[in-house]
Formats: sequence, C-alpha cells, structure tokens
Amino acid sequence: ITGEVKLPKQKSNRGAAKRFKRTSSGRLKRKKAYLRHILTTKSRKTKRKLRQHCLISAVDEKRIKRLVPYV
Repeated sequence: ITGEVKLPKQKSNRGAAKRFKRTSSGRLKRKKAYLRHILTTKSRKTKRKLRQHCLISAVDEKRIKRLVPYV
C-alpha cells in the first residue's frame, strides 16, 4: 500500500454517450431530429439537410459535457 487516495471514476450517462461525439477542436456534435418517420411529406432537400451533423449550442455544451465526461 502506497498511501494513495484514488478518486472514484465518473460514470457517463449511457444515453448521452451514444448520441454525442467530440470534434477535433473539442466541440460536441449531434445528429439532427425529424428523420425517423413521416418522410414522404418532407422534401428531398429537407431530408438531405437533416442527414448532416451539427454542433451543440454553446448554452447546452456545459450540461452535455457533465453528462459525458470522457467523450
């Protein structure tokens, strides 16, 4: 025993860990909503735009980083 005090590891919120990825600059990115069903009423352009990922807003970033500390 060396006398070290080990802090417990933080747990990631598993639902959030599956939804968010980190960019190379450290920001968080997410997938856009509204691409699961009722797609026949949406235009091609809309569906194409919804396929792209977007960044988390700066307001929400602090909350999300607390949920997923190791992402």
